[in-house]
Amino acid sequence: MIEKKGNSSRKAVVILHNIRSVHNVGSIFRTSDAAGVGKLYLTGYTPLPIDRFGRTVKEIAKTALGAEKFVSWEHCTSVSRLITELKDKDFQIIAIEQSNKSKDYKKIRIKKKMAFIIGNEVNGLPQSILSKTDLIAEIPMKGEKESLNVSVAFGIALYRILGI
Repeated sequence: MIEKKGNSSRKAVVILHNIRSVHNVGSIFRTSDAAGVGKLYLTGYTPLPIDRFGRTVKEIAKTALGAEKFVSWEHCTSVSRLITELKDKDFQIIAIEQSNKSKDYKKIRIKKKMAFIIGNEVNGLPQSILSKTDLIAEIPMKGEKESLNVSVAFGIALYRILGI
């Protein structure tokens, strides 16, 4: 486990699972800092802000504009174990995903501490993870493509659900 210290006292945390793009990771760090997210958990093959030699990953740093230095983050090897641990700490787990079990993101009401989870840019979150969440929030799509970039969708949902 690798951890970067920062302010983790805020009530929203974010899990990035199998995000493949360093640019999306950097953007999510930047949005998380702007929204006051307490911590990011990086799981699966999501790129970390530092490489295995302890060097800064330049593409993440460039997109994050330094937010990776201020937002607390941790690399976790098991997303399932992490979800269980967060639930034990009274976090509500909210997936941002398209699903037949989803709820319109504008109708989500904050009940307690929240852990948002977002997944791979192409495949999203697997059913094995979605089944562990408390709810699935979806942003309605009007276009033919019916999708947004993962970092854009994250920012829209985060700001609306947190009421920022």
